[in-house]
Amino acid sequence: MRFLNRVMMWAGAAMLTAVAHAQTGVGDVVYVPTPQIVVDEMLALAKVNKSDYLIDLGSGDGRLVITAAKKFGARALGVDLDTYLLKVANANARKENVADRVTFREQNLFQTDIAEATVISTYLLPEMNLKLRPKILTLKPGTRVVAHDYSMGDWYPDEQKTLVVPEKKVGSPGISYIFSWVVPALAAGKWQSTLTVGGKEVPYEFDIVQFFQNIDGEASAGAVRGEMHGKMKGEQIRFTLTGKGGQRIDRHEFEGKLAGDTLTGTVRVGVDSTARPWNAKRVKRGELQRAQDELGAQ
Repeated sequence: MRFLNRVMMWAGAAMLTAVAHAQTGVGDVVYVPTPQIVVDEMLALAKVNKSDYLIDLGSGDGRLVITAAKKFGARALGVDLDTYLLKVANANARKENVADRVTFREQNLFQTDIAEATVISTYLLPEMNLKLRPKILTLKPGTRVVAHDYSMGDWYPDEQKTLVVPEKKVGSPGISYIFSWVVPALAAGKWQSTLTVGGKEVPYEFDIVQFFQNIDGEASAGAVRGEMHGKMKGEQIRFTLTGKGGQRIDRHEFEGKLAGDTLTGTVRVGVDSTARPWNAKRVKRGELQRAQDELGAQ
């Protein structure tokens, strides 16, 4: 992935020199249209549907916004600084009979209010994605993010696809990369719970360390120490607890939903065990671990 990120950076430099049509507004991006096959795959990977509100940051001629409305039934907003492209986008929306579901706005994408979005889409250079990343991570857990060609540094994607696109002439000619993420809820911190094991009430404590959607940390089941590993997907959490340092503990498989400082779900203890109810309370709040590339982008 680090090698891929470097390749994307080199490709971005090539794109800047290869494309002559820049925004007529005061902006940071060069307009390169996303091939329609890539638009369709981006929206499918983000699982866009009629209940969504999509915001496309750097919307160009509006094709992604219009496709989201026409093919998937979503409401959508496109943001751009190129006044000519905004006129083209509005004309295209009227032509495709989706002008009642889409809006195009002349605005700097970094100043756009994205709080109401359920889906964010971008085709921006890596440094711009990194600059946007802290803002995206404050969105409601479960918000989907999809990007063409350029990832978000150490926030590795939940899913990704590589497409063969013969008509693509810039960036990586003939190849498009699509990345998607789900904004994770903040589970970091110290949690306490109680489980009945072998007919006895056993106190559990979890010290969760969170790096984007990844969950790690130490835990205890009574006097036995363990370690945990898992993932967040929006508000959904899944993790396993196993023994640490040679200490014996049956494998625990937890899954549940986070709401504020409460986790509610099920747990399986041991092999082939039946799932049973489980809940935990957070007694000390932690923070999302921040990557060095994010710190450098601020």
